[in-house]
Amino acid sequence: MLAQLTIPLAAEAQTADPTKGGDGGRIIRVTTLAKDGPGSLKAAVEAKGKRTVVFEVGGVIDFQRSVLEIDEPYLTIAGQTAPSPGVTIVRGGIDLKGHDVKISHIRVMTGVDGQPKLSGWEADAFSTVAAHNVVVEHCSFLWAIDENMSTSGPRFNGKTVKEWRAATSHDIVFRDNLAAEGLADASHPKGEHSKGSLVHDNATGIVFYRNVWAHNMERSPLVKGGAQVLMVNNMIYDPGNRAVHYNLMALEWEGQPYVTGEITAVGNVMRAGNSTASGLPFLTLGGDGDLAWFGKDNVNVDRWGNPAPMFGRYGVTGAKLIESQTPLASLAGYKVVPAAELETDLLASVGARPWDRASDDIRVLFFIAEGRGEIIDDEKVVGGYPHPAPTRAAFVEKDWNLGTMTPKSGLYPGQKAGAQEKLSRRDQEMRK
Repeated sequence: MLAQLTIPLAAEAQTADPTKGGDGGRIIRVTTLAKDGPGSLKAAVEAKGKRTVVFEVGGVIDFQRSVLEIDEPYLTIAGQTAPSPGVTIVRGGIDLKGHDVKISHIRVMTGVDGQPKLSGWEADAFSTVAAHNVVVEHCSFLWAIDENMSTSGPRFNGKTVKEWRAATSHDIVFRDNLAAEGLADASHPKGEHSKGSLVHDNATGIVFYRNVWAHNMERSPLVKGGAQVLMVNNMIYDPGNRAVHYNLMALEWEGQPYVTGEITAVGNVMRAGNSTASGLPFLTLGGDGDLAWFGKDNVNVDRWGNPAPMFGRYGVTGAKLIESQTPLASLAGYKVVPAAELETDLLASVGARPWDRASDDIRVLFFIAEGRGEIIDDEKVVGGYPHPAPTRAAFVEKDWNLGTMTPKSGLYPGQKAGAQEKLSRRDQEMRK
């Protein structure tokens, strides 16, 4: 049993996820790896009403440089139901524009796909776009051309701060995800764009819990003006020029009153790697707007384990760091592991299908553990897109707990009895 970090809150209460997704609705089976058409993932997410999407196929879905848009609400995508090796989306990304959606155990590997530098292919691996009540857990997001794992939307829809926040992404939980190797000098029209996560202006209720960012030049995450973020037990490995970053840009807020942003960060670990700028701070403050900050038990070390700075800033501006003595977001219900004990536990359980790892997830996680790897420009330098043979297996409803989308046997597709079962037990323990 991992020791727990004592937080001065009433932390005995359970924090419910913001949604149950499609729980209680119909089951829709994905029966083809085609990008669209009958039986496809695209057809399933475009269906209306409460629904849980399960997979009777495993392998690669090639989106051919397009983005899967999810507009219809009340949806659960259960990638854990797929036969081994699970489901991987390549040459594409996901834009989630609806509400009340849960996504689990999906891999997205966007990639530059041979496109010329600055040519305009700029997909996120995953982003919410003015979405709300969303849970994204145990997914792996690699090789994005823009961000790997973000939450976005309009800045100023409405006349008040309350209306702004209601109109953009809010109440989004990112949990147990791997966001790695955002491509740097690739096809994004702005040039270098290896980015981890963007939390757009005025997004609120954004939670990052037990995620790993690795080999992203910046934005792990970037929190924009007026946004409110909770970060608990995440790891940032080998950030390039910035890690956690707050920036309210005057050029984007011209004519609008500034809103103070909020970050609560507890039990997070940052470790420098081969691509990390010397002396890089955990948090960088830029822009014009103020940031309210609560931090506890966060660790930043260089490549040799020596302490590195917690705070830094760039630009000559009036932005202030306002340090709070109490958390700015509730930690009720979260199991908070001390930072000194986090890394080994996190690397064992983060990402898609930890019982049935994809080779690139294994590579990234082992390199983190060994202090290896670097920021890359092209997926080809690490082997390119995967090409597993397609697999098929029927989804049998009676074998699953449909409310939690867990197998009654305790073994997921592709999981072997024995030591691997510890992963699912650990995951359940962390939710208690």
